[in-house]
Amino acid sequence: MAQGAQPVVILVDTTVWIDWFKGNDTAHVLALERLIGEHEDLCVCGVILTEVLQGIRDDKDYAIVAARFQSFVYLPMGQITFTKAAELYRTLRRKGVTIRNAVDCMIAAVAIEHDIPLLQNDRDFIPIVQHCRLKNFDIHPYTSNHKQSP
Repeated sequence: MAQGAQPVVILVDTTVWIDWFKGNDTAHVLALERLIGEHEDLCVCGVILTEVLQGIRDDKDYAIVAARFQSFVYLPMGQITFTKAAELYRTLRRKGVTIRNAVDCMIAAVAIEHDIPLLQNDRDFIPIVQHCRLKNFDIHPYTSNHKQSP
Protein backbone atom coordinates (compact mmCIF):
# COMPACT_ATOMS: atom_id res chain seq x y z
CA MET A 1 0.00 0.00 0.00
CA ALA A 2 1.31 3.43 -0.90
CA GLN A 3 2.23 5.68 2.01
CA GLY A 4 -0.77 7.70 3.12
CA ALA A 5 -3.19 5.63 1.01
CA GLN A 6 -6.32 4.14 2.52
CA PRO A 7 -6.26 0.34 2.77
CA VAL A 8 -8.26 -1.50 0.16
CA VAL A 9 -10.71 -4.07 1.49
CA ILE A 10 -11.99 -6.29 -1.29
CA LEU A 11 -13.80 -9.59 -1.73
CA VAL A 12 -12.13 -11.71 -4.40
CA ASP A 13 -14.42 -14.06 -6.33
CA THR A 14 -13.67 -17.67 -7.16
CA THR A 15 -13.25 -16.89 -10.88
CA VAL A 16 -10.28 -14.64 -10.17
CA TRP A 17 -8.67 -17.08 -7.72
CA ILE A 18 -8.96 -19.93 -10.21
CA ASP A 19 -7.38 -17.85 -12.97
CA TRP A 20 -4.61 -16.80 -10.55
CA PHE A 21 -3.84 -20.37 -9.49
CA LYS A 22 -3.81 -21.48 -13.14
CA GLY A 23 -1.37 -18.68 -13.98
CA ASN A 24 -3.75 -17.10 -16.50
CA ASP A 25 -2.62 -13.67 -17.67
CA THR A 26 -5.80 -11.64 -17.32
CA ALA A 27 -6.37 -8.09 -16.18
CA HIS A 28 -8.21 -9.41 -13.11
CA VAL A 29 -5.25 -11.62 -12.19
CA LEU A 30 -2.87 -8.69 -12.65
CA ALA A 31 -5.03 -6.59 -10.32
CA LEU A 32 -5.07 -9.42 -7.76
CA GLU A 33 -1.29 -9.76 -7.94
CA ARG A 34 -0.88 -6.01 -7.35
CA LEU A 35 -3.31 -6.16 -4.41
CA ILE A 36 -1.38 -9.07 -2.90
CA GLY A 37 1.92 -7.28 -3.47
CA GLU A 38 0.60 -4.15 -1.78
CA HIS A 39 -0.62 -6.20 1.20
CA GLU A 40 -4.21 -5.06 0.85
CA ASP A 41 -6.99 -6.66 2.90
CA LEU A 42 -8.27 -9.46 0.69
CA CYS A 43 -11.45 -11.17 1.80
CA VAL A 44 -13.04 -14.54 1.21
CA CYS A 45 -16.26 -16.09 2.40
CA GLY A 46 -17.32 -19.68 2.94
CA VAL A 47 -18.70 -20.34 -0.52
CA ILE A 48 -15.64 -18.88 -2.26
CA LEU A 49 -13.36 -20.96 -0.05
CA THR A 50 -15.41 -24.07 -0.82
CA GLU A 51 -15.47 -23.44 -4.57
CA VAL A 52 -11.71 -22.89 -4.73
CA LEU A 53 -10.77 -25.86 -2.55
CA GLN A 54 -13.18 -28.35 -4.12
CA GLY A 55 -11.47 -27.98 -7.49
CA ILE A 56 -8.00 -28.95 -6.22
CA ARG A 57 -7.17 -32.56 -7.03
CA ASP A 58 -3.73 -32.95 -5.44
CA ASP A 59 -3.64 -33.29 -1.62
CA LYS A 60 -0.39 -31.34 -1.29
CA ASP A 61 -1.74 -28.46 -3.40
CA TYR A 62 -4.96 -28.56 -1.37
CA ALA A 63 -3.04 -28.15 1.88
CA ILE A 64 -0.97 -25.27 0.47
CA VAL A 65 -4.01 -23.39 -0.83
CA ALA A 66 -6.05 -24.00 2.34
CA ALA A 67 -3.15 -22.62 4.42
CA ARG A 68 -2.79 -19.62 2.11
CA PHE A 69 -6.47 -18.77 2.48
CA GLN A 70 -6.11 -18.62 6.27
CA SER A 71 -4.23 -15.33 5.84
CA PHE A 72 -7.20 -13.57 4.24
CA VAL A 73 -10.04 -11.79 6.01
CA TYR A 74 -12.91 -14.24 6.39
CA LEU A 75 -16.40 -12.76 6.00
CA PRO A 76 -19.01 -14.78 7.88
CA MET A 77 -22.27 -15.62 6.19
CA GLY A 78 -25.35 -15.81 8.39
CA GLN A 79 -29.09 -15.92 7.91
CA ILE A 80 -29.14 -12.26 6.81
CA THR A 81 -26.66 -13.03 4.03
CA PHE A 82 -28.63 -15.97 2.69
CA THR A 83 -31.92 -14.07 2.87
CA LYS A 84 -30.30 -11.18 0.98
CA ALA A 85 -29.04 -13.65 -1.64
CA ALA A 86 -32.58 -14.92 -2.20
CA GLU A 87 -33.84 -11.33 -2.44
CA LEU A 88 -31.17 -10.52 -5.05
CA TYR A 89 -32.17 -13.55 -7.11
CA ARG A 90 -35.88 -12.71 -6.86
CA THR A 91 -35.30 -9.02 -7.71
CA LEU A 92 -33.38 -9.95 -10.84
CA ARG A 93 -35.97 -12.56 -11.89
CA ARG A 94 -38.66 -9.85 -11.75
CA LYS A 95 -36.48 -7.84 -14.12
CA GLY A 96 -36.20 -10.82 -16.48
CA VAL A 97 -32.65 -11.77 -15.46
CA THR A 98 -31.83 -15.29 -14.33
CA ILE A 99 -28.59 -15.82 -12.46
CA ARG A 100 -27.12 -19.18 -13.53
CA ASN A 101 -25.54 -19.99 -10.18
CA ALA A 102 -27.21 -19.19 -6.85
CA VAL A 103 -23.75 -19.12 -5.24
CA ASP A 104 -23.07 -15.88 -7.13
CA CYS A 105 -26.05 -14.30 -5.34
CA MET A 106 -24.59 -15.48 -2.02
CA ILE A 107 -21.21 -13.95 -2.86
CA ALA A 108 -22.83 -10.70 -3.97
CA ALA A 109 -24.96 -10.63 -0.81
CA VAL A 110 -21.95 -10.93 1.49
CA ALA A 111 -20.16 -8.13 -0.40
CA ILE A 112 -23.24 -5.90 -0.17
CA GLU A 113 -23.74 -6.75 3.50
CA HIS A 114 -20.17 -5.68 4.32
CA ASP A 115 -20.26 -2.77 1.84
CA ILE A 116 -17.09 -3.83 0.03
CA PRO A 117 -16.35 -4.19 -3.68
CA LEU A 118 -16.06 -7.53 -5.45
CA LEU A 119 -13.14 -8.38 -7.74
CA GLN A 120 -14.69 -10.78 -10.23
CA ASN A 121 -14.59 -11.99 -13.79
CA ASP A 122 -18.05 -13.54 -14.14
CA ARG A 123 -20.86 -12.20 -16.28
CA ASP A 124 -23.50 -13.19 -13.72
CA PHE A 125 -22.36 -10.32 -11.50
CA ILE A 126 -23.04 -7.66 -14.17
CA PRO A 127 -26.82 -7.43 -13.55
CA ILE A 128 -26.26 -7.60 -9.79
CA VAL A 129 -23.98 -4.56 -10.10
CA GLN A 130 -26.52 -2.81 -12.33
CA HIS A 131 -29.63 -3.48 -10.24
CA CYS A 132 -28.68 -4.47 -6.69
CA ARG A 133 -26.03 -2.16 -5.19
CA LEU A 134 -23.12 -4.59 -5.63
CA LYS A 135 -19.88 -2.63 -5.93
CA ASN A 136 -17.63 -3.94 -8.70
CA PHE A 137 -13.92 -3.47 -7.96
CA ASP A 138 -12.35 -1.15 -10.54
CA ILE A 139 -9.27 -2.99 -11.83
CA HIS A 140 -8.09 -0.20 -14.14
CA PRO A 141 -5.84 1.61 -11.63
CA TYR A 142 -4.17 -1.74 -10.96
CA THR A 143 -3.68 -2.67 -14.61
CA SER A 144 -2.94 0.70 -16.28
CA ASN A 145 0.83 0.20 -16.15
CA HIS A 146 0.61 -3.34 -17.52
CA LYS A 147 2.08 -3.72 -20.99
CA GLN A 148 0.36 -6.25 -23.18
CA SER A 149 2.45 -8.84 -25.00
CA PRO A 150 2.84 -8.19 -28.73
